[in-house]
Amino acid sequence: MTASFTLSAFGDEIASDLDEQLKLLSELNVPNLDFRSAWGTNIKDLSDEQVQRAKQELAAHNMHVACLGSPVGKSPIEDPIEKELANLERLAEIGRALDCTRVRIFSFYPPNREDTSTFDQYVDESIERLGKLSAIAAREGLTLVLENEKEVVGDTLARCEKLVKGVNSPNLRFAWDSANFVQCGEQHVVDRGWPMVSDYVSYVHIKDALLIDGSVVVAGAGDGQVPQLLRNLISDDYQGILALEPHLMIAGHSGGFTGADLMGKAVQALRDVMKETGAKEVDSHR
Repeated sequence: MTASFTLSAFGDEIASDLDEQLKLLSELNVPNLDFRSAWGTNIKDLSDEQVQRAKQELAAHNMHVACLGSPVGKSPIEDPIEKELANLERLAEIGRALDCTRVRIFSFYPPNREDTSTFDQYVDESIERLGKLSAIAAREGLTLVLENEKEVVGDTLARCEKLVKGVNSPNLRFAWDSANFVQCGEQHVVDRGWPMVSDYVSYVHIKDALLIDGSVVVAGAGDGQVPQLLRNLISDDYQGILALEPHLMIAGHSGGFTGADLMGKAVQALRDVMKETGAKEVDSHR
């Protein structure tokens, strides 16, 4: 097989209104949506009526949902797990309605999020929790993609490797985010990280950042080794999504914002890197 890439984007980085999100993505020839929120409401909290409205608007724009950008796992590791299990079950219902079986998750907040030296002691608990989520995913026909993120157990390359290998479930894969690694101080993230977690990567977030201050920049302008990432994906015959999560105006801990104009620049920057590396873009909804 030959590697091929389909673009998606976090639409709520464009606007709160779903129709505005989809209209711009259509204009940018981005055929998929990473659905994190609409109308100011997180994906897991949408009512049945809002889900049906979303389904209609997606169909009107001939757009498909590549991933549900859930906040599952962005919760204290000491809290009871039952709430997050219930959230995932609700997301499974929403996914069935929107014809999406992929859900982004995280690996839980340690008690002291500012002291990363304590994070290792929560790896086993995170693995246990992710295993419970993966069991629901297996039952519901979902694939969970675990995103590396600041201030959660799975922040660094080493801890992410421990988590995905510790759970070792076909229903838990890895969502690679170069910028988030860079913002944790990781250098040469692709050179170092690819041998560690590439066997588990099934989703890729396109976001870049500078080591010097953690500021977020367009793909290829930072220290996230995005060109090398694409070359590695090509070598591995990756066939899947590159999901733009630019965070160019606001890079918040619960989400980000880019705006319409900067989203266009982010898409063009990614396509420039794809051209440079020979990454083939296909206009596919899967």
